[in-house]
Amino acid sequence: MAFIMIYVTYGSVDEADKITSHLLEKKLVSCANLFPITSSYWWKGKIEYSDEVVSILKTRSENWEKVKEAIKKMHSYDVPCIVKMNVGANEEFEEWVERESSD
Repeated sequence: MAFIMIYVTYGSVDEADKITSHLLEKKLVSCANLFPITSSYWWKGKIEYSDEVVSILKTRSENWEKVKEAIKKMHSYDVPCIVKMNVGANEEFEEWVERESSD
């Protein structure tokens, strides 16, 4: 059994909290970790520097499309960063992710 982790960046803690809380309440993810980060990136022809928040979400592989669409609907960015990573972990943790991210 494998699960996925989804890496997402946000413009503020409030936005990250709002989106991750929604995903948890809908049982689309089992866990969300939030971290403050400093980002450097190209945007509209110039390099930008900003403070952001990143979340690492854990969920079942089959929830990917639903999670991605929910984030896109709620996110303030024109081009949100929503990255899926296929991962594996110890069996007990994988079972917990499976159990807690399903209806």
